[in-house]
Amino acid sequence: MSNGIGAVVDVVAATAPEVRAGLADRRAYTESENPSGDRQLAADVHADELLCERLLDVDAVGSYASEERDAVVEDDGRLHVACDPLDGSSNLKSNNAMGTLFGVYDAPLPAPGSALVAAGFALFGPVTTLVVARDGRVREWVLDGGDRRLLEDDLALPAEPTVYGFGGRRPEWTDAFAAYADRVAEELKLRYGGAMLGDVNQVLTYGGVFGYPGLRDRPEGKLRLLFEGHPIAFVVEAAGGASSDGERSLLELTPDRLHARTPLFVGDPGYVDDLEAALA
Repeated sequence: MSNGIGAVVDVVAATAPEVRAGLADRRAYTESENPSGDRQLAADVHADELLCERLLDVDAVGSYASEERDAVVEDDGRLHVACDPLDGSSNLKSNNAMGTLFGVYDAPLPAPGSALVAAGFALFGPVTTLVVARDGRVREWVLDGGDRRLLEDDLALPAEPTVYGFGGRRPEWTDAFAAYADRVAEELKLRYGGAMLGDVNQVLTYGGVFGYPGLRDRPEGKLRLLFEGHPIAFVVEAAGGASSDGERSLLELTPDRLHARTPLFVGDPGYVDDLEAALA
């Protein structure tokens, strides 16, 4: 299994610079929507097609699923990969951060969080970085063309929280979450850019908490459990942080369908504990 996981990581590392290089010419919306009802950019479709083809070429990969597809694409292999091919693609027009998020499961999709064996993301910021969690450790590399240079061999969430970011519009928040957010705002600095990977990477770098809560008219939240919730929780928990849907770790959840949504909170364990207490 270890060699298979390494091959998946190699594919993402090799594909991410190509996805980034193709962004400038793929900023237009297509006429289609993804299964969650979001409009697709040409860049979303391009990233998804590249990753699907290349990951399924890995002998160990038995299936591929993504936010951009209605159904799982099946093959033969013991590993199953779920991707958000271009997280934050709505930021492309304004030239802000986005990236590619993936989770590797050892059970057919949709799978429980307990079936994750690795997860990570490539972040397209001023530089392209790759963060991968496996075997209880988080590593970070810089991707420069075809080269991969190790930055951190054991990435850990800073002990002193500094930043926070919460999604959704305040009028859509529940009273309980709004009260919690007010307390957080008195203690931490706001950092929110509208692409989950960029916002979570702020938390990994500086410490703090990120969340997209359940809303008054959408209690299930916005983010997808299989493609976003599980993988980012796996990374943050491996880095010494915590995750929650408001009641329990995201890794304790099993999606009831491929594109199931969830409230999502990750970051400093103390702030996540306080969040659960506030919403109880």
